[in-house]
Amino acid sequence: MYKTFYHLRLNPFEITPDPAFLFPTARHNEALASLYYGVTARKGFVVLSGEVGTGKTLMLRSLLGLLQQRNVAFALVFNPTLSPLEFLRYIAGDFGIPSGGRAKDELLQALNTFLLARHRQKLSTLLVVDEAHHLSRELLEEIRLLTNLETAKEKLLQIILAGQPELDEKLDSFDLRQLKQRIALRCHLAALSLEETRNYIQRRMEIAGKRPASADVFPGSTMSAVFRHSRGIPRLINTICENALIAGFARRAEMISPETIDDVARDLRLGVVLATAPGNGNGPSEDELLSAMKTLFEIRNRFRKEEPKAASSTRLA
Repeated sequence: MYKTFYHLRLNPFEITPDPAFLFPTARHNEALASLYYGVTARKGFVVLSGEVGTGKTLMLRSLLGLLQQRNVAFALVFNPTLSPLEFLRYIAGDFGIPSGGRAKDELLQALNTFLLARHRQKLSTLLVVDEAHHLSRELLEEIRLLTNLETAKEKLLQIILAGQPELDEKLDSFDLRQLKQRIALRCHLAALSLEETRNYIQRRMEIAGKRPASADVFPGSTMSAVFRHSRGIPRLINTICENALIAGFARRAEMISPETIDDVARDLRLGVVLATAPGNGNGPSEDELLSAMKTLFEIRNRFRKEEPKAASSTRLA
């Protein structure tokens, strides 16, 4: 609804993980290169960790886009709260292997046959588990056993686990030491710095259609306010900026002020959650993000009802 007012073609701050909006900081480039190398060099087991909202899923989708160009077949598990048998059936289904009614041993045999056939064609096969911090120890052990599918020289199945820092804590535990020893590469995504936050906002606005010569919708002081409230977490940056554009459109403001960002943060209760949230303060809790998204949709719906009236006023002017 605000795109025409701000001369944009796309919504610049959608929270869906669109690879077109990947912002390549040095850390993100390093992580993407490590993941790509781990799969293409058939290192076997790679772990990607990062706080809530730092872009892990976006990173994975960007990686899969690159790997598709190399004919890498992949299974993507985004709901790891499965039983071992359900997990194997899900993987088999993603690879196109019939799984209905098959027992666990039959699924493993079919998977091994599939992997060997691809290996003979010199093709790589990848298993990606997102939200892997939710994996049970039983399922992590099942994944460890999948790394036994190998030839004398190479792993047949490449595996990427992506999750919050709790995943690192699980993998560092004594009873999972066998799994930890098989990890070939580890990479971590952190929050953005102030300068990176400014560049992140500018890049997203430009991708969405903002002309370089046009006035800054988010001036420097406003982007500093975004950083202060988001702490450099990309998902929160998107939520704050999206709300700010909606509020700016409603107010017919060509530039978003720091005060608008403060108002948005207050409406999203970011300050309240940040002041009372437990933990080490490195990232927002899931409750914080859920609360933020609920408020976002409420604000969107409110201003959508007011948009026809505002648009009419603009035409009359």
